[in-house]
Amino acid sequence: MRALYYLTSVLTAIALANSAWAEDGPAPATEDTADETAVLDTIVVVSDRVGLLEKSNSESVFGMGKSLLETPRSATLVSDLTLERYGIEEVDDLIAIAPGTFTGSYYGVKGAVNARGTLAESYFNGFKRVENRGTYPTLLGAASQVDIVRGPPTPAFGPGKVGGLINVIPKTGRAGGSDEVTGQAEVTVGSYGKFNTNGQVGIPIGDRGGVYGYVEYEDSDSYYRGISPEHLMIQLSGEYDVTDTLTITMSGQYFDSDGYVQTPGWNRVTQDLIDNQTYITGRNTAVVDTDGNGRITPNEAGGSFVVGYFGFTPSVNPRFQLTEGVGTAKLSPRTVFISDADFSKTTTNTLYFKAKQEIGESALNVELFYDDMENQRFVSYGFPADYDAWAGEGRISYDFSTGTEDSFIRSTNKVGFGYRRQDAIKKETYNSGYISLDRRDIIYGATAADTMDDPFSVEPGNIGIGWDMTVDSSWTDTSIFGLTDISFGKYVNLLLGGRYDWYDATSIDTGGLCYCPANIEFDASQEEFSYSASLSFNTPFGLFPYVTYAETAALEIGQAGDITPGLISGDQWISDSELTEAGIKFELLGGTLVGSLAGYEQSRTRLSMFDNVVATEAKGVELEARWLATDNLSFTFAGNTQKTTVKGPDASFGYIPVWATGLNPIDGYGAAYAVYNLATSPVGQPGDYEFRLVPQTVVSLFGSYVSDAYEWGQFGVTGGITSVSETAGKLANPVILPAYETVNVSAFYTIQDYEIAFNVDNLFDELYFQPVTDTYSDMAVLPGRGTEYRVTFKKKF
Repeated sequence: MRALYYLTSVLTAIALANSAWAEDGPAPATEDTADETAVLDTIVVVSDRVGLLEKSNSESVFGMGKSLLETPRSATLVSDLTLERYGIEEVDDLIAIAPGTFTGSYYGVKGAVNARGTLAESYFNGFKRVENRGTYPTLLGAASQVDIVRGPPTPAFGPGKVGGLINVIPKTGRAGGSDEVTGQAEVTVGSYGKFNTNGQVGIPIGDRGGVYGYVEYEDSDSYYRGISPEHLMIQLSGEYDVTDTLTITMSGQYFDSDGYVQTPGWNRVTQDLIDNQTYITGRNTAVVDTDGNGRITPNEAGGSFVVGYFGFTPSVNPRFQLTEGVGTAKLSPRTVFISDADFSKTTTNTLYFKAKQEIGESALNVELFYDDMENQRFVSYGFPADYDAWAGEGRISYDFSTGTEDSFIRSTNKVGFGYRRQDAIKKETYNSGYISLDRRDIIYGATAADTMDDPFSVEPGNIGIGWDMTVDSSWTDTSIFGLTDISFGKYVNLLLGGRYDWYDATSIDTGGLCYCPANIEFDASQEEFSYSASLSFNTPFGLFPYVTYAETAALEIGQAGDITPGLISGDQWISDSELTEAGIKFELLGGTLVGSLAGYEQSRTRLSMFDNVVATEAKGVELEARWLATDNLSFTFAGNTQKTTVKGPDASFGYIPVWATGLNPIDGYGAAYAVYNLATSPVGQPGDYEFRLVPQTVVSLFGSYVSDAYEWGQFGVTGGITSVSETAGKLANPVILPAYETVNVSAFYTIQDYEIAFNVDNLFDELYFQPVTDTYSDMAVLPGRGTEYRVTFKKKF
């Protein structure tokens, strides 16, 4: 509350300054500088050279064309120019400009982003994509805009939990509004073998539309030794006015990657390892790869490596003892858990179509969407997975208005219906117990004795590991939805939205060891209603207070977008969530300072291992501000403080470090110790507990200077700092990951059609750690990447 008091005081002072500004009035723009200004509503502001003032209408936040300032939701809209100037390439980098988006490690692959302490859902042009929890990276180079919405999704986008979403909008098919062919070629090189190249071209189709193509290829090494990511992305979008009232929009994206190998980072985690980088070395020699195939098959393992912990110290087992190379050594943050046997290959295809027919002041919209994903992966401590999933969705909506500008009550409305089907086949193995994270000495490197067998290899006599789980899942959602934006006079606005969903789901698990009703197909049907309501006020002095309440229902889906038979049979496949939010948007200092302050309280669920649905509650405060101080100088601030509580009893399964069992680590690093119910374990949490994998406070402050354009060119510099408070695991006495600060800087110089840009991330080589987000949260940490640089050369035509 003290932080909220200080933030409110700052806003009050700014409001007073804004009143003085309004009395003096901004200097009028002259004809000579008209192209350096932007007319926003009735306010003329100075040049926005970093793309910060997002005042255009956006449908991402509520589903209707409405400016962010006028929308009673907490959201951040990031333009492609801002992405470029801030050096934002990956979704984790959004923490620099969007509050509440700290994201822990999804095994080093930056595919998803957290919002308000929970996993945010990923959208493409307003349609939910197949689930991506660190399966492959979400690339932002082909985006014209990235919208981060904190809170529930708009009813027009489909069902979803409160928390947040990220919506990627592809580069437009209007070819930048030009009537000539335009394009750009770009090459990026940098530290640790960084190599990325892309090309983009916009081709007008008369004066009625155009197509835009984007191709990106990367073949790099990594800060982390042994990881070499490679990907190809091709995106094509088009927009065409068939008539004066009918517009067709299409987008397609192909993505193929190899080498984005999942790594837990550091294993054998202790507080001494975090504080002093002192790693306990040693290997087990009792388990032997007798056939010489480079991995441990079940006949060589001598039994499961998983040992349950029930409150008493486990006995010493020679299969789990370190017997060779035992000692300590300093561990480099570049050294992580990896082997030549690890791999991850992903292919996705995404298609979008929209036809918009204007009917007077109204419009009829027909939208179609398709997304698929194929992924095969193996992490050599014993986690193989094979995902094959697709989703198809159709949506018809009608936009209309009531009243006129002179009416005291007027409204903008959207009604529609939709249908979505999603199928997934998810294969995974870990139940059989041939899994052990701490078995490997990562300083020594991978050996056959710590590399598990996998279902992708073929063993003679069927002695190899098969698939423990093979979930074949299909679900459909038929829905109707409605939105209304009602204005009462000039100052009062009411936003209402709701949707009704008819769900049908079927699922069967035909795996070899699923710990579920095997080979039995379960099906279920259920109806759910979700709604939201917001009341806001448009004051004449640049402040826009609002309150929002929402209740939503959404599916509990797994890593492939699947629903397991255990969730259906246990009637846990749909969960409710709730949000209460109050905030104030502001537009001050002649329109050069915009932002929002919001406080929220939300309850929702998260799905953990073995179909365990865990309830959480979160409270927090977020502040976001963007200030164009002069024509050349701008600043951004993004900060939040939050506390997420897991509502006990938490019956989750989890792996625990050997030292938590009371056993000498040297006698147990070869095993995988586990608790089967965190609430009843003596090392767990018996009731409600704070979810410390998300930091309580994150603050980012950035500044950017862009020079005037001269005959000799133009240059700009952006720099900032991000501060993150400490995090920890889920045990009662976890390892603490300390607070840290990182500094990023970027610069560019452009002359005519040429540009060179330079980026440095983590300028001062700060050592920091990201918590792992799942059952290994107390077992592994990913060291943050040290200082990295890259240089980008561009040629426009």
